Amino acid sequence: MSLLTALRLNMTNIADPTARQADRYRAALDMAQFADERGLTAISAEEHHLAATSWLPSPLVLAAAIAGRTRTVRISINALIIPLYEPIRLAEDIAVLDNISQGRFSFVAGMGYRPEEYHAAGKEWARRAELMDRCLTVLLKAWGDQPFRHGGVLIDVTPKPHTRPHPVFFVGGMSAAAARRAARFGLPFSPPMAMPEVEAVYERELRNHGKTGFVYRPESGSRVTLLHADPTKPGRVTALSS
Repeated sequence: MSLLTALRLNMTNIADPTARQADRYRAALDMAQFADERGLTAISAEEHHLAATSWLPSPLVLAAAIAGRTRTVRISINALIIPLYEPIRLAEDIAVLDNISQGRFSFVAGMGYRPEEYHAAGKEWARRAELMDRCLTVLLKAWGDQPFRHGGVLIDVTPKPHTRPHPVFFVGGMSAAAARRAARFGLPFSPPMAMPEVEAVYERELRNHGKTGFVYRPESGSRVTLLHADPTKPGRVTALSS
């Protein structure tokens, strides 16, 4: 089994949220370049808002900066809280990032668990499941080659992603509802740990919907699956297992 190595940049653990952090963010980019040059597998980040520890609130911005400083390492947002975003703008930002990184970017679409984050974004906590489904639907349509109706208007989002049919991403979560959602959309499911009962729900729902997928949880220790988008073959995503 090959060793997978990752640098995690959550920009957290700051006792004083008012502290100046420009030097820390500059150091994070230097670390990312160092990791890329030393052959690490991935650089990851996660999203949170209003955190007293200054947890990273803008992972897409940091991911784009990392993409500009690196050449081969994969870049992953392991928790992107997609219901907080306007779906069309999110589709555009991720498409641009996928082009900048030439397919090295991936993310785990999460719903989040903190009502205050929804309040800060002007989103209704009670509608989080509906917002999640809507965003997933729009993302998949926006990255397709055909125009689609959005708000009663026919639109065609550009640019299209480098990776086809769409950038690599997973549906995250710890509940049966999250597993059912991933299966319904035909997307891989990424729980944060081994959860046999929830994973069984995912596998059953995949069969019910006539779709294929897999569970991605690298910390399981028994099998790690990475999705690799080959920059020389846009449109092809290869599963590599170890």
